[in-house]
Amino acid sequence: MQIVVRGLTNRCPNCGARTLFQAGSFFRVNPRCKACDFEIERANDEGFFLGSMSLNYGVTLVCFLTPVMLLAYFKVISTTLAIVLAAVGAIVFPAIFYRSSRSWWLMNYYVLFPHHLPANGGKGRGAEDDNV
Repeated sequence: MQIVVRGLTNRCPNCGARTLFQAGSFFRVNPRCKACDFEIERANDEGFFLGSMSLNYGVTLVCFLTPVMLLAYFKVISTTLAIVLAAVGAIVFPAIFYRSSRSWWLMNYYVLFPHHLPANGGKGRGAEDDNV
């Protein structure tokens, strides 16, 4: 439960500090947590955060673009307005949701693999700890 709360509030999944993103930058993730030295930006796990892009795309589609298209389909708004809203929303909404998607992706990973968190006795790494 603690990992979920930390993920939903954009906090470090290990210690809960507000160090997930660099101060003064909306899009830059800290490589490590400044409070507990937990590795946030996983340099050796190429493609780890591709899942956050998929999550961002899915939330944009379900929460923004689908309602706009339904409003146009049922003639609540004009087709032209729907196209404009969809085009603008497809750019603006993912940018606004970027931080949450990164944090939620970390949350999902550590909900499934809590033993990877140093606070739970893990080394803070991913696939190489699985012994698969």
